[in-house]
Amino acid sequence: MGARCSKFSLCWWPSHLKSNLHNLSDNDDDGKRDENDPRGGFSEYSLDQLRVATSGFSPDNIVSEHGEKAPNVVYRGMLEDDRLVAVKRFNKSAWPDSRQFLDEARAVGQLRSERLANLVGCCCEGEERLLVAEFMPNETLSKHLFHWEAQPMKWAMRLRVALYLAQALEYCSSKERALYHDLNAYRILFDQEANPRLSCFGLMKNSRDGRSYSTNLAFTPPEYLRTGRITPESVVYSFGTLLLGLLSGKHIPPSHVPSNVLMGIPDRSLSSKETVSLTPFGDACSRRDLTAIHEILEKIGYKDDEDVANELSFPMLDKSNTRNSKF
Repeated sequence: MGARCSKFSLCWWPSHLKSNLHNLSDNDDDGKRDENDPRGGFSEYSLDQLRVATSGFSPDNIVSEHGEKAPNVVYRGMLEDDRLVAVKRFNKSAWPDSRQFLDEARAVGQLRSERLANLVGCCCEGEERLLVAEFMPNETLSKHLFHWEAQPMKWAMRLRVALYLAQALEYCSSKERALYHDLNAYRILFDQEANPRLSCFGLMKNSRDGRSYSTNLAFTPPEYLRTGRITPESVVYSFGTLLLGLLSGKHIPPSHVPSNVLMGIPDRSLSSKETVSLTPFGDACSRRDLTAIHEILEKIGYKDDEDVANELSFPMLDKSNTRNSKF
């Protein structure tokens, strides 16, 4: 039997790109850092320590893309040992189970790689949940790729991003942390030497029932729509979508295109005088006729996954419809 090729390894790249990728790796390892490196210790901080580090969680120290309006805000901070860190403060309801939060943080905190913005600590006091990671001073891939059009990213750097991201995901997978939540261009950060790193925050699995994990997927893979669960294949899907963004320099899907156009839904702002012809399936959906929808799906060969009860399956929809009709 031949050697098995990893989903993220170089053997998946076209042959004419491999030489360029190997050149990027000259005089460089695969990003692994000694896990006994004294720089890489994991600590549990008090809320007061992180309050001091961030100047009282000052708005001036907010570095997250969405600023103060985001439910989970990231602050720039400086610890007592003069280390710059990124402090992510979750909203009050994000992690109701303190034990689960600590277990996840400690597990992710054991990872050490030059391809990651490594987790160096956490805080769990009362309802407060905070993560502390290495600070990356040179912005996100999203800003470099999509928002600074006057300075387009060079191809060598795009290849470096793709290679380093693949190495980061491969490392996480080798440490049994194959699931990465919400993988997108905002999760790729640039360090002091302008090397891309993957944020460790997406490695935290927040499970309310022990099976499914909350997430905010930027690129929704088909299996997530069917089951509502993240799988290693979901990460491969998001990785591929990121590669498309690197190649095109455009948002995938394009952010400037209205969501109704992407989804094929008529614009509600159209004049009522304009008639919009719907397909039989579209008509059934607009009438919320589950029986008609199911009949159409059966005609085209659709079948629910066996032994999987999910909110998109017809039996579950039918039960929900029957239950709601009683009220």
